[in-house]
Amino acid sequence: MKPVASQPVLIDQVYESLVEAIACGDLAAGGRIRQEELAERLGVSRQPVSHALQLLKRQGLLVESGKRGLVVAPLDAGRILDLYQVRTSLDALAARLAAKRVAAGSASPVACRDLEEMVKHGWSLDPDRPAAVFIQADVAFHTAIYRLSGNSAIEETVAPQWPHLKRSMGVVLDDPDHRPLVWREHASIVGFILAGNADQAEAEARAHASRAGTETSQRLADMAQAA
Repeated sequence: MKPVASQPVLIDQVYESLVEAIACGDLAAGGRIRQEELAERLGVSRQPVSHALQLLKRQGLLVESGKRGLVVAPLDAGRILDLYQVRTSLDALAARLAAKRVAAGSASPVACRDLEEMVKHGWSLDPDRPAAVFIQADVAFHTAIYRLSGNSAIEETVAPQWPHLKRSMGVVLDDPDHRPLVWREHASIVGFILAGNADQAEAEARAHASRAGTETSQRLADMAQAA
């Protein structure tokens, strides 16, 4: 984790830093949370850390563990699969709506170019870079499609679940060999969206999210069995 700047949104910055650390495994499942240590590592006072920890606790990313106090919650393969089942439907809908807007000429040319640039950026990332970089790029990519869809309820529905989804992404994106596959699938989705092919865009987005959910859930189950 990197020190964060002192700004009015300091609690949000601390919160995002902690979510990233949990997603990447820097704060591992079952690991004890020490408030003073986190404040020192982030270069802030204890107050914003305390507020951020309460947010994480309410979201289920942290849990109480008796005398140990707060610990990072374990990853639940079943819960992750549930989330991906919902996300699969929303991602498919977003891709369909985005492609239909492109076909109708109502999609923003700037937003379309931005989406293309995101794919190029994803392809340009060195596979050996930290998982956090790929998680951030992945979230930005899917958020761009949600916005291009023109249906704000999609982004609003997924947004509260991103902390949990980022954790699940970290399980898969921690493997450098898997990262090119993700961006090949992203490129395919965007190709159909920008071609205005709603049926194929929906099918590719559905297949991408479904595969990610199934694979992540299986990896978590395997990890639990091996433990």
